[in-house]
Amino acid sequence: MQIEVNGVNLYYEEYGQGSPIILLHGNHEDLTIFDNLIDSLKKDYKVYAIDSRCHGKSENADEISYELMRDDIIEFIYKLRLNRPVLYGFSDGAIIGLMIAIKDRNILSRVISSGANVTPDGIKFKYTILNHVFYFMTKDKITQIMLHEPQITASQLQTITIPVNIIAGQKDAIKTSHTKYIHDNIPNSTLEIVSGQDHGSYIIHSDMIYNIIIRYLRGDR
Repeated sequence: MQIEVNGVNLYYEEYGQGSPIILLHGNHEDLTIFDNLIDSLKKDYKVYAIDSRCHGKSENADEISYELMRDDIIEFIYKLRLNRPVLYGFSDGAIIGLMIAIKDRNILSRVISSGANVTPDGIKFKYTILNHVFYFMTKDKITQIMLHEPQITASQLQTITIPVNIIAGQKDAIKTSHTKYIHDNIPNSTLEIVSGQDHGSYIIHSDMIYNIIIRYLRGDR
């Protein structure tokens, strides 16, 4: 399905019945990475899986930033009249989830965040170098945002009032110290490091992420 929000057409798919949960993918991905997760969630939840602007089947807009993607999802929630959905975000999707919780404190009931960074220096050095090289060769606007954004401050994280469940892989592309920094600055947050997993190995086309987040969805913090 298509919906116009914030001046851009977003593609999304919806499944199941029950309390709403939004799924947001990472950089250079689309909603299909959540295929296994959707199959499990749709039995008990109303699932909204969205392609971010310039990704998947959504409009390739002239501009992209985390702030624009944040505002896209906020308007999506209001247009569909979703009642305080949970937002599960991976990588860029996790960043967007945190930014929504900062900007509109009552729009979500919970953020579950996998592999988020709140500043570019939260990414491990080797991945930062790869991103710079790829951007130098391609001038790709989707890659470019990772080089300069986000710029979320500790004081902004401290304003988040809803529960936030922070997850990262033991071998994540995000520094473990940075993940702990995010946790330390969000008052009502939990932290889980998934043993033996990298940035997306437990998420992309994986059953493992369902078994992790279902505990939070059912209220077992």
